[in-house]
Amino acid sequence: MPDEDRYRNSFRYFENHDCRFYPCHDSDHINCLFCYCPLYPKDDCPGSYTWITSKDGRKIKSCIDCMWPHEPENYEQIMKLLSKP
Repeated sequence: MPDEDRYRNSFRYFENHDCRFYPCHDSDHINCLFCYCPLYPKDDCPGSYTWITSKDGRKIKSCIDCMWPHEPENYEQIMKLLSKP
């Protein structure tokens, strides 16, 4: 985690070590603030994702390898994206 002490227990960052799914990503530190990504429904998400076609032909956004919302330095950008209609 970059600059660990600056973000520890802040409004930008927390880790829930007691969560039964922790760690949900392969990382030494994970920001649990956006556990279920609020940017999932947005097509202009800056995170890394791919589109998968399901068996019934429906396109599904896969964010399995995305760590972008879990990095505390992206908090302001996430909030800005969420405020857009």
